[in-house]
Amino acid sequence: MDADLVALAEAHGVSTWYEDWRRKRTEVSPESVIGVLGLLGVDASTPSAVRAALAEVLRRDGQRLPATIVLRLGDSRPLTEPGEVTLEDGGTLTVAKLENLPLGWHRLRCAGQDITLVVVPDELAEPPETWGWMLQLYTLHSADSWGMGDLGDLRTFVAGSAGAGLILLNPLHAITPTHPVPASPYSPSSRRFANPIYLRVSDVDAYRRADVELRARVDALRPGPTADSLIDYDVVWAAKLAALELLWPLAGPVDLDRDPGLTDFARFCALAEEHGPDWRTWPDELRRPDSPAVLAYASDRISFHAWVQHLVEEQLAAAREAASGMPVGIVHDLAVGIDPGGADGWLLQDVLAPGVRAGAPPDAFNQLGQDWGLAAWRPDRLVETGYAAYRDMLERIFRRAGGLRVDHVAGLWRLWWVPPGLGATEGTYVRYDPEAMLGILALEAHRAGAVVIGEDLGTVLPEVTEGLERTNMLGSAVLWFTRDDDGDYRPAAGYPRNALATISTHDLPTAAGFLAGEQVRVRAELGQLAGSVEQEEANWRKDRAELLGLLKTEGLLDDDATAEQTVLAMHRFLARTPCRFVTASLHDVLMESRQPNLPGTYDEYPNWRIPLGPDLAEVITQPLFREVAAILGKKKP
Repeated sequence: MDADLVALAEAHGVSTWYEDWRRKRTEVSPESVIGVLGLLGVDASTPSAVRAALAEVLRRDGQRLPATIVLRLGDSRPLTEPGEVTLEDGGTLTVAKLENLPLGWHRLRCAGQDITLVVVPDELAEPPETWGWMLQLYTLHSADSWGMGDLGDLRTFVAGSAGAGLILLNPLHAITPTHPVPASPYSPSSRRFANPIYLRVSDVDAYRRADVELRARVDALRPGPTADSLIDYDVVWAAKLAALELLWPLAGPVDLDRDPGLTDFARFCALAEEHGPDWRTWPDELRRPDSPAVLAYASDRISFHAWVQHLVEEQLAAAREAASGMPVGIVHDLAVGIDPGGADGWLLQDVLAPGVRAGAPPDAFNQLGQDWGLAAWRPDRLVETGYAAYRDMLERIFRRAGGLRVDHVAGLWRLWWVPPGLGATEGTYVRYDPEAMLGILALEAHRAGAVVIGEDLGTVLPEVTEGLERTNMLGSAVLWFTRDDDGDYRPAAGYPRNALATISTHDLPTAAGFLAGEQVRVRAELGQLAGSVEQEEANWRKDRAELLGLLKTEGLLDDDATAEQTVLAMHRFLARTPCRFVTASLHDVLMESRQPNLPGTYDEYPNWRIPLGPDLAEVITQPLFREVAAILGKKKP
């Protein structure tokens, strides 16, 4: 690759090579680098354009302080000339060096610049040692829920969780309230607000105040059970939306000035109902949230959607209160990105890279790479805007969370960008400032008294795991992946201390599925294998034999063990590890062979639509559920 193009890419945090999952150096094509630079607003289409862009980098970097400075508590940074710091509480300081400043969001005036100054914790408080459940909430069903699990089911599950210290949920991020309703919780319209499809209609205050006739009309909208079929999100949302519209006249006044960010989101929802779910297809005058046409737009639906969000927040708060006696409580999940056509894609478009599709390069389980189709932050725009959108997102989530799992946490360091017109394998990594991304996450978690879990699986740089360890954030230790350098399954004693230990994840085989080779069969049928079926089957049989051998070596498994006994042995193994958190999945204790999501597929596999078989009341009384709870409950600090 041309040396000037390499230098320009480096200056903008764009990788020209990377190590793949085998730790093999892989060169990125010039076409991919040029495409990604274009997404960052940098013209690299010709040699002269590259030279001009390099000259602009040198001019820019020599003139200014960064628009945002992130400082760890206790650290210091000299200034070239005295400046004035306006503290978060309104106090002011004249300083020649940034030092001895309190945690928080401050302003620095120096050298003619107005700079965002963020002082972040060096580390979080040490997490407790506890165990819990991983819960795909939508998979539940009960006598009171409508076609899928809801926040009432969550409270019921918390009460029957058999002494668990935490409940780790799938993302509950907001959808665009139109049809079709996306099934994936990892492609949200907004990560700042919550998904009203999880509302328990009968717990809404307006329902409780309704007369008998109105309640009957609402109750008649309830969809039938889905235990033996796939979850139909469109049917569920249509029913709940109709119910909420019946109850809306009882809602009372809605203060749209109390939370301008929520009002902006509600305005998007109202516009989406009129013009479609993808703002990029709206009339030109509506494609910016600050346009005169948008600001002049008035509709009762804005108040309606703001009210719906208030209802969701009330029920989320009730779930958190139900879990208040747990050492950690409800742990929410932060998706790595957003639907570019959704609410945050519209509202935050000035800090997103238009046209980018975030994903991941090929790895052992996803051999064709991954194109998630998600929008991504522009790192330069985050700096220029003082990370305001990132801060707002975290603040809102931590209001309802005892903890936060950050999906693909390596994305705080670097994220795989796929340029328009290229395939998932033809992207490259774009770097972010981890001191800012991780530091701001630590600051907001500290303020909320919450724990943080990073999903550091796949192709992850050592500094990612080291950064999590340094800040007392937990990493992830998955049984299928936790191996020594020679590829052997690691014994329980060799697991990391600062980690969440699990058998699997939503994107990987369940315990029963792995034992039966379900992941090979399904991927072969759907054409998701890079190699031959025979080779994949041989690899799986070898992995299974090695895992069973490990469990036997640890004294946890007999030669003639049944599948259920093997699953219990897996949980006994996790309980034996030094990991601070250990969680069990309902999919595993119910011996479900189908994994919730098969990456690389869309309609070919029923991703996120598979309900668990038993009713919730039956789930928490299942023998395997109780046995696993007893096993993990014996884990001591």
